Amino acid sequence: MAKRKLRLWEALALSLGLMGPTLAMAGNGQGIIGTVGKAVPLVFLLGFIGVALVAYGFIRLTQRYNHAGSAYALVGATLGPRAGFVAGFALFGTYLFFTICTAAVFGAFLNALLASLTDEGTSLGYGIAAVLCLLVTGYMNTRDTTTVSRSLLAIEGVGIAAMLVLVVAVLGQGGAESTGVDLSTFTPDGIGLGAVLAAVVAAFLSWAGFEACAALGEETDDPRRNIPRALFGSVLLTGVLFVVVMFAQTIGFGTDEEGLAAFQGSGNTLGDLGEGFVGHWFALLLLGTAVLSAFASNLSSVMASARLAMALARDGFGPRQFARIDPTHRIPRNAVLAMAGVGIVVNLVTWLTGWPVMGTGDAAIDAYFFFAVVGATCLLFAYLLVELAVFAAWRRGQVTLNPAELVLPALGGLFIVVVIVYSVKDASGLSPAFVAIGWVVLGLLVAAFAGGLAQRIGASLTRELEDVDRDATFADTEAR
Repeated sequence: MAKRKLRLWEALALSLGLMGPTLAMAGNGQGIIGTVGKAVPLVFLLGFIGVALVAYGFIRLTQRYNHAGSAYALVGATLGPRAGFVAGFALFGTYLFFTICTAAVFGAFLNALLASLTDEGTSLGYGIAAVLCLLVTGYMNTRDTTTVSRSLLAIEGVGIAAMLVLVVAVLGQGGAESTGVDLSTFTPDGIGLGAVLAAVVAAFLSWAGFEACAALGEETDDPRRNIPRALFGSVLLTGVLFVVVMFAQTIGFGTDEEGLAAFQGSGNTLGDLGEGFVGHWFALLLLGTAVLSAFASNLSSVMASARLAMALARDGFGPRQFARIDPTHRIPRNAVLAMAGVGIVVNLVTWLTGWPVMGTGDAAIDAYFFFAVVGATCLLFAYLLVELAVFAAWRRGQVTLNPAELVLPALGGLFIVVVIVYSVKDASGLSPAFVAIGWVVLGLLVAAFAGGLAQRIGASLTRELEDVDRDATFADTEAR
């Protein structure tokens, strides 16, 4: 068993990097304005509450179990190997689709930055930019994990600081002249509950990946203590940040019809507001941090997808080469290169064919939203299984919960079900929601008909969790 080397802040960095706070705030609000109007901050507040409920289940389970498979192991150890495989397959799909979409949006933001820096409006095909991004992130993920974590934390730290400066500038100047600081964004009239709940799916995109640090459970020092803390810290920090920043953006553009139209049509909301409330130099800074945030999110996505591929492969699903660990850097090198390769191929195909078309008017943003929603919907299914796993662990005596605490995962599960229902209610054709459901159904079929795989997963999970449990217990004893 390799010696644990990652500390609390390094595990937290992976979750922050995958969520990409600057990326989320620069591109995740526009898509829901047509549905909820000025109620964007309310949608994000509800999203924060829902994610916090879901996170509680992860926190309680990771106080007992830690494994590179994250939800794969948490569900498998409690609900059984078949359910564990479905959760792992859904989570693997999430990280893989995020590997694709974050490279695409890197291209979109890079072009916006290049256009702002040059008089000619220079741009680079987003497919080429995506390939360059994945080549670099793939290489970085074959290096030491600590180096990657430090890069993520530095990148997102700059972005968060810049967003806070923008919030102060917007609030200090009273928002847009036409509407000012409009608190009715949290209590809007004429917007139905169904529309708000349907929009929460887009809000979930911003938090998707908070659980990524759980995939480092075998590499983190004192995981029973530090992984739950990293989970709690990532949700709390980004939850408060997202609601406040989204409120500042909404009132910054203005809550009247003209302001909302400008918000919806913005290619990079942070940069546009930075131009108006601070200056051109600050807009360039925010555009730069958005590019770096997209890069950081891609860096984390490749890392997380490779670790899920490794966990599945060593239990018999997927090429055996994915389970091999580089002896120097202790990372699944083959899995990392394969995940980056998939991202390169898909981005080149979408760039050359012009598919998918999501109506934003920008091919790179279309590709980003399509694959991001697919990944986020897959993630909701994995989250739902984790919430069910909390009850199974409680019944088996694997975790200790009082009746009041059981309400939280129950509410989290209910919240997820409602969001899934509203995300598919009006979907049609090859929509992102249906692609995600197809991916999850594929996982269900494999789990149902591959009996030998389920047995191998069960035996492997039992052995691996016992090893991790023994190491964690020994570390706890040594600490005392």
